[in-house]
Formats: sequence, structure tokens, C-alpha cells
Amino acid sequence: MFMFEDFYRNKRVLITGHTGFKGSWLSEWLLLLGANPIGYSLEPDTNPSLFKQLNLEKRLEHQIADIRCPNVLADSIKAAQPDIIFHLAAQSLVRRSYLNPTLTYETNVLGTVYLLNALKSLKKPCAVVVITSDKCYENREWIHGYRENDPLGGHDPYSSSKACVELAVHSFRQSFYTNRTPNPVAIASARAGNVIGGGDWAQDRILPDCIRALSQGQYIPIRNPKATRPWQHVVEPLSGYLLLGQRIYTDMNNAKNKTLCTAYNFGPGIESNQSVESLVSEVCRHWPGKWKIQSDSNEPHEAGLLSLNTDKAWHYLGWRPVWDFETTVKETVRWYREIVETQPDVEKTVEITRKQILAYYQQAKRKKIKWTGKSEHVKQNLITTVSFRIRDYDVSPTY
Repeated sequence: MFMFEDFYRNKRVLITGHTGFKGSWLSEWLLLLGANPIGYSLEPDTNPSLFKQLNLEKRLEHQIADIRCPNVLADSIKAAQPDIIFHLAAQSLVRRSYLNPTLTYETNVLGTVYLLNALKSLKKPCAVVVITSDKCYENREWIHGYRENDPLGGHDPYSSSKACVELAVHSFRQSFYTNRTPNPVAIASARAGNVIGGGDWAQDRILPDCIRALSQGQYIPIRNPKATRPWQHVVEPLSGYLLLGQRIYTDMNNAKNKTLCTAYNFGPGIESNQSVESLVSEVCRHWPGKWKIQSDSNEPHEAGLLSLNTDKAWHYLGWRPVWDFETTVKETVRWYREIVETQPDVEKTVEITRKQILAYYQQAKRKKIKWTGKSEHVKQNLITTVSFRIRDYDVSPTY
């Protein structure tokens, strides 16, 4: 067996928001798994962007379109006839949500509702994973992690919008996509923590801010050094999304039920709940530099404490985090330093990215985590796929 039991080979996988940071990593992983990814998203809103660095626009089928256009979205879903959908399209920045709350709610809430409504036209089995956020919970500044049945809420427009998405998913699932309804669609939601990793170039995010400052020999500005977050590498929640998509699809088709169609947290181990100051200090261990506090009394509200409990994902899916805090930061900085210092071509950028997926897989396999499978020749197969003929954009796996 391969990763995820070779489930994704030749599957048609629709990714909304595929041009974003997480969407680009997910697209690359799916290509590695032999899937047929199909993207639906706006143009990348950063320069540089991981989407363009990996040249994904030439390597998968995709459409540049707005999630807020229900007719276009419905037509795209009908044409794609996907087996699995990962819904990542969102306005994903807290600080931007203060500047434009209307856009945030339109994109995150209405965009998701348009997607959920369009799924009613599908006549084939389809597993849908809607990605929300750890910020969907009503944050009470607890020292312990939030569980999936804790109250939803959100102080800022972004967090509130993600809570609204969770409510919409629950409502549509209960109304249209249960075992009692004829629609062959299964829907679950995934709530991830603060994700870092190579290729995030967004503004107002701590890791991209670090990299921009370090690459220019400047001080790293930090606003709230004592704020604590559950830092995790981007491949951690992605492995959870991929496992969840596989499980709800096979559960729906083999057992003729949808018992796994609920919400799941995908967060790091408790030791990864670290302060911003600890994160920046760890970054500077791998890329020497200095930081300074640059706070403003007029800054919008930011939570002080936030962490997730992932027991449910372990007991129901067999998922648990792989990389600890130090490894997460080390691998993140390694990716950025290689890219910034060597200015690689597309082929080398793909190799750097895939090697991190492989390194993550190898450690997960040593920990005997369920999605890694049992075959001893998986490693060689994955190494082979790294050297595919990217210059000709031949992305067929060479197993």
C-alpha cells in the first residue's frame, strides 16, 4: 500500500482556493499521489506565490474564478464531476477582516453556502472536506485545547465567519446530505491551527514577516510576543484533510453510511503551543537575525491563548501530528533559505517541496501512523516521482 492506501490515484479532486499557500501544497501532494487535481480559485494575491513557483498553472486543470459567483461555481462542479472536494477558498487573514468585513463574510460564508448548494446537483458519490479554522471557537483564553463540541464564536470578523461556516456545513449536512437523503455526498469539516511552512508569502503573518526581514538583513517586527499559538507545519493538517477525505469516501461507499461526517481538529502536539517570541527565537537559530517589538495601542484585538485538542481525530481516524515544534520551524526555514539563497528553477522548487513531504512521510511511517501504509517500497516510489519530467510538464507518476 502507498500513502492513504493508494486511494487518491486517478481520483478527480476539486480544490477551491488552490492558488493559495495551503492549496498549492495540497495540489503538489495530490500530484505526487497520482490524483487528477482540478482547481477553482482567484489569481494568487501575493508576489511571489507558491502556486507560480511550482508552476501549477501548467501542471493541473484549473479555472480562475470567484467562489462568490454561484452559477459559475455550480457549472464548474458539474463539469468536474469530482470524487473528492477540498474547500479552502477563503479570505484567510484576521487583520484584513477588520479592514473589509463584508468581503470576508461574502467569501467565507456565502462562498461556502454556494458550494454546499451546488453539491445537490451531483449524482455520483463525492466526499467533501470544508476547511475552517481553529479560530472558529469562542475563545475564552483557556489553557487547555478546544474540543469539537465546544461553543463556536469569534471576536473578529474572520473568526466569526469561520464559525458561521461551521454552522452552515452542519445545517446543509443535516438537511440534504444524511443517510436519510438520496444525495450521494458526504461532508465533513476540518479545523486547523496556525499553519507555517515554506511558500507562504502573505502579509501580516509572522513567518513571512520573518523571512522578508531576515533576507533583507533587517529586524523582525513582532506585535505580540507573548501570544501563544499551536504552530504546525502545513503538511500536518494536509495529511489530516487527505485522510479525512479518504475515510468519509470509503465509509460512505463501503458501509453505506456517513458516520464520520462531522467536524475534526487537526493541530500539533501540546509542546508546539508556543509564544510568538519562542517561534521567532527558534527561527533565528536556523537563520541568524534579530527581532524587536513593534506594537501599537491601536492594533485590532488578537487572542492571547489558543490551542486545539485532537483526540477525536486520533480515535476516529487514526491521525496524530508527526513533527514537533523544533522540526516544524527547522523544515520551514530550510525551505525558505534554499529558495531565497539559490533562486531555483521550477524543477528544483518542486523537488525541494516534495522532499519535505517525503521527510514528513518517513517520520510518520516510523511512528506507524495509519495513513502511511505498510509497503517498504513506498520510499523508493516517492523518490522516483521527484525526478519527473517537469520541463515538459509531464506530471504522470513514474511508479
